[in-house]
Amino acid sequence: MMIKTLFLLSFLFFIYSFIGWILEVVQSAFHQKRLVNRGFINSPLCISYGIGAIVITINTHQMTGLWIFAAAMIDATVIEWFGGHFIEHFYHERWWDYSKNKWNLDGYICLSHSVFWGLLGYIGVKFVNPLLFKFYHLIPPFIRHLIIFILLAVLIIDILATTIVVFGKNIDKRRWESADAYLTKISVKLSSLITSYVDRRVERAYPQRKLKLPTIPKTGVFAQGCGFYKVFLLFSIGSLLGDIIETIFCRLKMGVWMSRSSLVWGPFSIVWGFAFAGVTLLLYRYKDHSNSFLFLTGTFLGGAYEYLCSVLSEIVFGKVFWDYSKMPFNLNGRINLLYCFFWGIATVVWFKRIYPFLSNLIEKLPIAFGTVFTWIIVVFMVLNMFMSLSALIRYDQRGKKIPASNFFERYLDTHYNDQKMKLIYPKAKKVH
Repeated sequence: MMIKTLFLLSFLFFIYSFIGWILEVVQSAFHQKRLVNRGFINSPLCISYGIGAIVITINTHQMTGLWIFAAAMIDATVIEWFGGHFIEHFYHERWWDYSKNKWNLDGYICLSHSVFWGLLGYIGVKFVNPLLFKFYHLIPPFIRHLIIFILLAVLIIDILATTIVVFGKNIDKRRWESADAYLTKISVKLSSLITSYVDRRVERAYPQRKLKLPTIPKTGVFAQGCGFYKVFLLFSIGSLLGDIIETIFCRLKMGVWMSRSSLVWGPFSIVWGFAFAGVTLLLYRYKDHSNSFLFLTGTFLGGAYEYLCSVLSEIVFGKVFWDYSKMPFNLNGRINLLYCFFWGIATVVWFKRIYPFLSNLIEKLPIAFGTVFTWIIVVFMVLNMFMSLSALIRYDQRGKKIPASNFFERYLDTHYNDQKMKLIYPKAKKVH
């Protein structure tokens, strides 16, 4: 079931990426009076539309009416916001600007475009998706799987080539050759051709782009700013704090000590970890804004994030890890208004109290020690997530009476049997 779902989502990704590319080309032709190949990569795909379609399709699972519009608007706005900051952070350029529109935020998102994305998302979910699903199932399985694999291979090559081109604009020849060496199947001559082509096309596609100021130079401080090392350590700390907070909350509410961990090794709730890492990345530049701004933004982002996590966990594991159906103002039992407010409050507390303290603490680490320590944690967390995912999948298989077929599955049955899994995930229940 999971493999079939992944193929279907991949199909939707490519269809909507192509549709998005057509929309962007038409819009560009209308404003610039000439046709332009719109989009970052070379293929006729605008992948932000494809990503948005998948997220909206998953996140609107079981939603109806205006809820679909609201979810689509929030999801698309977050993706557009994140995409704009991603481009600015890595490429030091601005590719679109809504600064002249009312109710905009840093020129990357604005109310009018968010409403437009919500309408497009509603139309896609209600009318376009059913047609695409029917068309998908009309194609013989072997043919559609082969097409998807070919498209994925082309997309990967395209993204790698384009990434080299963009990063190659600001590095010397030796570093360019070093980066290009990772793609041994792509010759230097082909890279040069792609460089000139992509550079000309990006210049034509985004004539309004603005060159940003250079990044802050290194000052000898470990994890300064909002880079990988700091964000990952905050993810790890947030996972630990989240598990402690939820454990204490369950004790106060229900009078029992209950495991709230997401992983089999240690007290880590990665839902919280990803939440605080994500909100740090997205709202870092707004950390000094008012409490009301952070609260409202955290409420919306937290609600959308928790709903998406609930849907994904049900699709992947076939289990529901939390259910708010008995609480007032809930949406399909996945989120409720009270806990959305908690996300808002947590965002304010995080940026005004916890983040400054943790950030200063992390930056005081010696560079050599901090680098080695972070990578040790990276390896541990990756292994922890892999074992947890494997144990959960095997837990679900045992519930379906599927016997172990290899040594690793027998190891999981021995060390992570049903009794132990129920202790680690006491709130998980099978979806009927």
